[in-house]
Amino acid sequence: MTYQDHREHRDQQEYRGDQEHRGLQEYRDHGAYRDHQDPYRLGTPQAAPAPGDGPGAVSRGDVLRTLLWAVVVLSAVANMALSFAGAAAPLHLATGVVTVLAAGTLVVRALRGRR
Repeated sequence: MTYQDHREHRDQQEYRGDQEHRGLQEYRDHGAYRDHQDPYRLGTPQAAPAPGDGPGAVSRGDVLRTLLWAVVVLSAVANMALSFAGAAAPLHLATGVVTVLAAGTLVVRALRGRR
């Protein structure tokens, strides 16, 4: 690469850098940059969303899914405890049915959620 080629290449890079700088400055001056809310920025706190609104709100489906998982775990643990205690067969069947129904409901809800 000759000295002239090197100089032209450097000038083109500087020109591109100036264009990028001007574009960023125009973006900042436009106002969109100032209105952007950065959640990690230290400063004045943002207004909190109303209860039940926003991305952090918990839906009924989330609550139901959590309760179903709790039922599955508790009924499985109860069934295991009844097995170690030597309880009667109807108790084993009852806890097993509860476990299967709750797990089945979770599966059906997951499959319906895919659609």
